[in-house]
Amino acid sequence: MEKIIKYSNCFGFVLALCAMVISGCSCSTTKPDPLAGWQKAYGEEPNKIIENDYQDYIQKLPPVGPKSYYVGTVFFYKDGTGQHAVTFEYDKPNKDVWDCYLFYDKNNKRIGAEKYYKGSYWNP
Repeated sequence: MEKIIKYSNCFGFVLALCAMVISGCSCSTTKPDPLAGWQKAYGEEPNKIIENDYQDYIQKLPPVGPKSYYVGTVFFYKDGTGQHAVTFEYDKPNKDVWDCYLFYDKNNKRIGAEKYYKGSYWNP
């Protein structure tokens, strides 16, 4: 009888552990959406202050050897309160791909920058 109780306690522990993992205690590898609630600013060009700032940001990315970065299309967002955001993807030559988010307040001053690793690629 003692063995049955011992094994049932062990079985209960393993069952509870499995239920925790399945119910959401596992790690997530998806990045948060930094632009949740923002809207694309279609047809709106950024003012010169924001344009100069994000171009300066790109120019100051750390060097990766003799080749320069490839920067994808730049997208502009607004949040309805006067703040703006700029997003773009950049690739290190023959290496990594990153998503970059730059955030600006109502006075067009950069108030934040976030980068997320997107993956890598192989270029023969």
